Amino acid sequence: MPTLTWTGKEDALRAASLIPFRLLEPHTAVEGGIVGDSKAAQDNLLIQGDNLQALKALLPYYAGRVKCIYIDPPYNTGSAFEHYDDNLEHSTWLSLMYPRLELLRELLSDEGSIWVSCDDAEGQYLKVVMDEVFGRRNFIATIIWQKRTSRENRAAIGTSHDYLLVYARKPAVEWKNHRN
Repeated sequence: MPTLTWTGKEDALRAASLIPFRLLEPHTAVEGGIVGDSKAAQDNLLIQGDNLQALKALLPYYAGRVKCIYIDPPYNTGSAFEHYDDNLEHSTWLSLMYPRLELLRELLSDEGSIWVSCDDAEGQYLKVVMDEVFGRRNFIATIIWQKRTSRENRAAIGTSHDYLLVYARKPAVEWKNHRN
């Protein structure tokens, strides 16, 4: 199976294992209000902090139990929010994504799937890295969605579509049927 190599990949491969487990500490107060004592509030989590550390903290509680994960990582276009690092060199972006994908894989149940949004800026790199982390045989589909419905009159090629890469934790018959 082809793999992608980039500057810093060796560190990225070890990053998830080097993150220490942290204890999740419950708090009742959140910015903008108080979390109620309702059953719904107790069944949900709002975790503030670095997402790599948060994913590692979730593993003891949710490893192998999550049925569906959707993530919308930085598209690496330099056009996002002020406090959102969205203009990284490709190798830095890949080094951020790889350990997070590894931890997300560990959270998925055997029937679970992960859906990752991306665009053309990093989509092809992401596909190869996800093949490596989840296994190429666990690739389900690339779903194309139209993010803009208005017609473009650009002289250059327009970018009105984004993509969802879908992978299963383990191959399943019902996922494989889409290829027939």
